[in-house]
Amino acid sequence: MSHLYDTVEPNVINDAMLANAVEEQGPQEEAGRFAKMEGIEFNDVTKLQLDFKNILKIDNLWQFKNITKLQLDNNVIERIEGLDTLVNLVWLDLSFNNIEKIGGLDALVKLEDLSLYNNRISQIENLDTLKKLQVLSIGNNNLTSLENLIYLRGFKDLRTLNIAGNPICDNEQHKVFIAAHIPQLVYLDFRLIDHNVREMGSVKYQDSIEELLHNEKLAKHQEEEELRRQKELERHTAAFVEHLNGPFLFATMYAEDTEGKKLANLPGVAELLEVYPL
Repeated sequence: MSHLYDTVEPNVINDAMLANAVEEQGPQEEAGRFAKMEGIEFNDVTKLQLDFKNILKIDNLWQFKNITKLQLDNNVIERIEGLDTLVNLVWLDLSFNNIEKIGGLDALVKLEDLSLYNNRISQIENLDTLKKLQVLSIGNNNLTSLENLIYLRGFKDLRTLNIAGNPICDNEQHKVFIAAHIPQLVYLDFRLIDHNVREMGSVKYQDSIEELLHNEKLAKHQEEEELRRQKELERHTAAFVEHLNGPFLFATMYAEDTEGKKLANLPGVAELLEVYPL
């Protein structure tokens, strides 16, 4: 994939670049003159445009804590990083870069719109914390597995998905598969998913969908059970009586019981200890 700045030395985001970008995108004319005189605090910026800057590495964005929209498209970025402090991001554009692996997005829990269009990504992954994601554009990448798209079932707010231009689109049944396995989707490749396509998918993949629903139900039950145990442990810990729901207290009482250990050597006691361990 070629980029505008392939023959130019790549850049790392620095303070001078950020200052210029903020000034260029800030108020213009008279309002801009006063803003320049008074100075613009990076902390006040809510939108930042850093496209076509030949950026190789994302860095120095920690100062933009209130930013909600970040544009980093058309650069030469190879790795998603340096975004952990941008917890208010709602919209992120990383299209037309050299990214091979999705990662570095865990902190962006408010993100609703993510574009990774035209990169080198081969698998959709590491998006688990993005529960509010509504739009995902990942067309023109290297996705080859339809089964990998089932991962997107977990994003209940996802309404728009763009995958056009990936190898998986060579499969004539890819739209039917996606409509069946990601039922919350409304738009696929910027077109409304046809009702007939959904019906075809529900029939064709009925068995696999039923298995998925069963496994999801089990996973949810296990998650709820683990959450219940965790809350119970927290209550016991707060009361300084943790582990009372198991053998921990009893075991600790006899951990250093030398007399009890002597009894364990008597005939027949070993068998009893297998049934009733100390």
